[in-house]
Amino acid sequence: MINPLVDLTLQIAFEASPQGVLFGIQKGSGSHYETIQPQIGNGKTLYFECTIRMKKDQNGQIDFSGPIVQGSPGIRFIYIDIGTAAGQHGSEWSRRLKIPLSGYLHPGDDLTSLPGGITFQATINAIGKDGSPACGTVKNFKGWIIV
Repeated sequence: MINPLVDLTLQIAFEASPQGVLFGIQKGSGSHYETIQPQIGNGKTLYFECTIRMKKDQNGQIDFSGPIVQGSPGIRFIYIDIGTAAGQHGSEWSRRLKIPLSGYLHPGDDLTSLPGGITFQATINAIGKDGSPACGTVKNFKGWIIV
């Protein structure tokens, strides 16, 4: 039996956002996407908020969906567009950052049994080792916590 869909609110906190670089959540995929909630880095934390849908599939595995969800079942993620990928013309950066949709709760917890209105937050370091905007898959991802 497939459980009904449950909406989850996600908050993403980007710590130490690089000055003058545009960041935003990717809605859609391939060449047919738009960057939503664009924000310019200011050296401080940027906050993004979005909603995704969650359910259990026929095998009882949790899966996510919605216009901002990327990837295949079992390896879902959200893209953050950076620089020209976010629509910032003339930026020296054209990147995307993958934020995994995993690491919510310890194994055995059933997210589909949570009451509505729950918000999860992930804190991400927006700067890579070389001082440029982080890209690729988030490094040292600590997961999502209920706030």
